[in-house]
Amino acid sequence: MLELRNLSKSYASGRPVLSNLSWNFKAGEFVSIMGDSGVGKSTLLNLIAGLDTPDAAPGDSPIVVDGVPMSGLDDDAATKLRRARMGFIFQAFHVLPHLTLLQNVALPLLLNGLPTERAAEMLEAVGLGGRGGDFPHQLSGGEMQRVAIARALVHRPALVLADEPTGNLDPDTAHSILTLLRREIKATGACAIMVTHSQHAAEMTDKILQLSKTGIQETTNVNTFKQ
Repeated sequence: MLELRNLSKSYASGRPVLSNLSWNFKAGEFVSIMGDSGVGKSTLLNLIAGLDTPDAAPGDSPIVVDGVPMSGLDDDAATKLRRARMGFIFQAFHVLPHLTLLQNVALPLLLNGLPTERAAEMLEAVGLGGRGGDFPHQLSGGEMQRVAIARALVHRPALVLADEPTGNLDPDTAHSILTLLRREIKATGACAIMVTHSQHAAEMTDKILQLSKTGIQETTNVNTFKQ
C-alpha cells in the first residue's frame, strides 16, 4: 500500500530530519510510530501525504502510494490522490469553523462526489450523534478531535494518517476512538499509520515502529487489544 524508499528530508539549513528511511506498509495494517520529540514523526506523515516535499533523490520515487510514485505527480494530481485515497487526522484538528459538524464531516464525500449519508453515521460513531448542526466553537478540544477523526474516515480512504489522534482525549474516549479506527481499517482493508507518544495507544495497533536518528525499526508489540 505504501512504500518508503530511502526517504530523506532536511531543514532549509541543511540539517537532516530524516535520512534514508525505507519501509513497506501493507493494506489492512494498523501501525503506530513512536520516538522522541523532534525526531521527525510529524514530518514523516506530512511527506507521505504530499504536504511537504522530500529531498531530491536519484532513481525511484522515495514515496509510493498504492503503486503511484508521488514524485511523478504535479500539484493537481497529488491533490486528487490525497483527496480520494487518504484520510489525515491532524494534531491541530483543522476543523473548519464556518461549517457545521455535519458539513465538516461530509466534506470529503462532497469533494469525491459521494453520497453524504455516511457523515451522520460517522458523527454517531464518534459519540457526537445529534450534534450535526453545531459549530466547532461550541466544542471542547476533545470533541473537535472526534470530528476530525470522523472526517478522516468518512470516505473510507485506503491510507489513514493520524498525528497524535488521542492527544486531546480522556482515556476512555481515546480507547473507544482507537477501537473505531481499528474496526474501520479492518473493515475496509485500509492501511493506517499513527504517530503517538502513548504506549497504551500504540499497544492497540498491529505493529509498533520506533523512529530515531538512526532510522526506523520494529519493536515488540504486546498487542493488548481485544476484538
